[in-house]
Amino acid sequence: MAQMKLEIGGRSFMVTCQDGEESHLTKLAKMVDGKTRESGDPTGLTESRMLLFASLLLADDLHSAQSAPAQPAGDGGPALRDPIDNQVVAALEKLADRAEQLANSLE
Repeated sequence: MAQMKLEIGGRSFMVTCQDGEESHLTKLAKMVDGKTRESGDPTGLTESRMLLFASLLLADDLHSAQSAPAQPAGDGGPALRDPIDNQVVAALEKLADRAEQLANSLE
């Protein structure tokens, strides 16, 4: 098992992953970090709220991708993968669940 330090929304998180998955996890963390920046100034939000908003934005992107009709690769546009990467879906669902638990514990 590998341990990694991820930077999301100006905050550091230590996580454990399977050996060899560090690059994939880094890409996912960059996606989440990008969404925290889309949701506004992350320094003004609690950690749980920041992760909740990032999760909701990622879930919205995922929903849009799943709802969009697949485009054939020959029409000049990128072909949508079907089905969406199950590992990414599972990671987003876990993140959304965790953010919801943190938000609920603060209320």
